[in-house]
Amino acid sequence: MKNSLQIIAIIDQPGLLEDKIEQLAYRHHDPGYGIQNIPANRIALETSSVETHVSGNVVINNPDAQISTRFITCFVFTCIKSKSSLYKLEWSSSLS
Repeated sequence: MKNSLQIIAIIDQPGLLEDKIEQLAYRHHDPGYGIQNIPANRIALETSSVETHVSGNVVINNPDAQISTRFITCFVFTCIKSKSSLYKLEWSSSLS
């Protein structure tokens, strides 16, 4: 017999977290990769990664019960920046 299981992760204040990550990604020294001459049909991108803790709730549902628990774990967030833009959050990875 197959049982249905649903797992949901709810991050505390995701908008605030994204803004903070993009601010932390900004470098005070810009190496200038985004303004270098590059071959046609290519785009120079700068990357910046930030490690930070994330908190939230994990909810596990099955037909018989629901379990909810808090979590705090470490993530690495990576932002990219092109010649004419600010750093934007692109992806993340859990370190646990």
